Amino acid sequence: MNKYLTVVFLVIVIGLQPVKAQTKKKEITLKDIWSTHTFSPKGVYGINSLNNGKQYTRIVKGSVVVYDYKTGDSVYTLVNAKDLIPKGKKKPIKFRSFVVNKDETKFIFPTDVEAIYRHSRISYDYVWDAKAKKLTPLSEHGKQRLADFSPDGTKIAFVRDNNIFVKDLITGKEKQITTDGKKNFIINGTCDWVYEEEFGFTKAFFWSPDSKKIAFYHFNESKVKSYTLTFFGKLYPDYYTYKYPVAGEANSVVKIKVYDLDSGEIRNMDVGKNTDQYIPRIKWTKTKNILAIERLNRLQNHLEILLADADSGISRVAYSETNKYYIDITDDLRFLPDGKHFIITSERGNYNAIYLYNMDGKLIRKLTNGNWDVMKVYGYNSSKKRIYFQAAKSSPLNRGIYAVNLKGKMYSVSKKEGTNDADFSKTFNYYIGVWSDANTPPVITVNNYTGKIIRVIESNEKLKKKMETYSLSPKTFFTLRSKEFVLPDGKQVDLNAFMIKPPNFDPAKKYPVLMYVYGGPGVQTVTNSWSGSNYFWFEMLAEKGFVVISVDNRGTGARTELFKKMTYLQLGKYEIADQIESAKLIGNFPFVDSSRIGIFGWSYGGFMASLAITKGADVFSTAISVAPVTSWRYYDNIYTERYMRTPKENPEGYKINSPLPYVNKIKGNLLLIFGSADDNVHPQNSMELITDMVKANKQFDMMVYPNKNHGIYGGNTRFHLYTRMTNFLINHLKNKAYLNQVKP
Repeated sequence: MNKYLTVVFLVIVIGLQPVKAQTKKKEITLKDIWSTHTFSPKGVYGINSLNNGKQYTRIVKGSVVVYDYKTGDSVYTLVNAKDLIPKGKKKPIKFRSFVVNKDETKFIFPTDVEAIYRHSRISYDYVWDAKAKKLTPLSEHGKQRLADFSPDGTKIAFVRDNNIFVKDLITGKEKQITTDGKKNFIINGTCDWVYEEEFGFTKAFFWSPDSKKIAFYHFNESKVKSYTLTFFGKLYPDYYTYKYPVAGEANSVVKIKVYDLDSGEIRNMDVGKNTDQYIPRIKWTKTKNILAIERLNRLQNHLEILLADADSGISRVAYSETNKYYIDITDDLRFLPDGKHFIITSERGNYNAIYLYNMDGKLIRKLTNGNWDVMKVYGYNSSKKRIYFQAAKSSPLNRGIYAVNLKGKMYSVSKKEGTNDADFSKTFNYYIGVWSDANTPPVITVNNYTGKIIRVIESNEKLKKKMETYSLSPKTFFTLRSKEFVLPDGKQVDLNAFMIKPPNFDPAKKYPVLMYVYGGPGVQTVTNSWSGSNYFWFEMLAEKGFVVISVDNRGTGARTELFKKMTYLQLGKYEIADQIESAKLIGNFPFVDSSRIGIFGWSYGGFMASLAITKGADVFSTAISVAPVTSWRYYDNIYTERYMRTPKENPEGYKINSPLPYVNKIKGNLLLIFGSADDNVHPQNSMELITDMVKANKQFDMMVYPNKNHGIYGGNTRFHLYTRMTNFLINHLKNKAYLNQVKP
């Protein structure tokens, strides 16, 4: 069937001109998405606000160019590429980011960057002195990590081989300030694997405002058990061993230390006698020598902010919060310039809100009120005394930018419905705004602090016009209602969902359905925002006759604390119940063939897909499970215990919320995919699922990508992966007319 049939009208009435044939729309190919990247939107990279708040920098052809927020004019070139040629070299260094000192005269340029894990990198760093017009290597003794200027600009601290070093830019001398760093044993100034992955940071040292001290993390990993990954490609494979604490097992012992540059002394801060705890954040306050330390118990339901004297190490509790479920760690803590107050977000009122406290921990007031969640805090404008933040105020599907003053008066900043994000200038007079909606690629603008668009930096008009030449169907939103969708307080809720129908949709026909799922705590797939490459893959599947649907189950975000946290101790139970019930409801749609409903998910979504083809075998005929957790016993302890507690405390919760006990229920088609070098969700998860399916004599398809991590990318990998998944869906969910495999 040719669904792009050209229609020609023969005109026989004298005097009328013949009607031209309609332009045939193009069909999306996997090559378009994953090889030529035809649909990749343009972005604006390397933007950094200058101190004056009126100008910002962009990296342009290897140079750092200054632009005016208001006019958009390129004012001058701050660093010229032709000056960045190392001694003995012929070409300028290549960089994608940089660090600048406080007076904007010195720069650190990381080059030859190598990834370690999700957030961590190692690089050769160069220092550019704009006044002296001199480019020098930061160090001659190997690659560095996390290089950062002291506030006075005279020194740079960095990490190498798990130790901290300080380079004096005046004398040129390099000093090692910790000496006990050792792989898989002691880490100074950066994080172990689980802190990086689950608390989301790698830079674990911080200059004091007066440049006289460095506060840093010290990890002792000696009691953490190791995991080894195998890398293929040589006659004998290579092995990579690192520390990975699974649920219920020992963590690193974390200390917070402060190095005094004048005395050379390293002092321990008092974080309590209990070493089986977490220190998810530290930050210098506005008071001299006072370091704020966030302390979280292992169950992650009791958060304290300690204020420690950097000279004595003595600390006191300034803030304490408990929760019957768990507390999410964010970067929303801000100490105000007056040195007397701080702001923090909390879900204590069932919605995430901003609260104002004094430094003694006394609540001054709740600043945001309403039945909606604050998603993140951008910062504080001291001149206007306003806090800028992002919130899901108009709908859980949307994100807007707002401001609130210290009295609780709110101001709406962003104007367009959809998803808005912001990168504010140092003075908060301007921001770079990024807006998109479900069917519109990102539009990047310069806005003033009221939200008024001053100019457009990138409209992505070329991509929009290109999209018009394809038969794209709009992503639409709807809700699902069932008596099964109930919160612990007895309140019934509707579930948010999106749908993409075939472009030549005929309501009289019966279509197969692919449900896309993630489903994990606080994460949404159903938002009014641009979703990138998967958007075009879903559109391609719609072209081939699929209806693509995604449903945000209970446990996902921006729908109250209770909606999100009701999955506590039972990860997977309510989520898969919602996906199964949703599939039943969707199967009743008049245009859906209920016998051909498939599901696809990655990571937590892979876990959900594996539950769907086992627990939901009567509803789902086909599943693609990519990089799945198959038992929470195998996953890291910070993430898993946050939601499940330890296996010792919750053995039944771990047992029943796994696909492994239910493999005998499989009767549909399963494609299992994983990377052999996944440092996050280990291949062990898939191997255990395979073992149990073999025991139960259940047939399945499988694709393993050698040496690939959790993202399964690089080279031709994504093209191959999505070709494999597309063919699998067509072969198992389409009728005979569509059994021909996709050609690249």
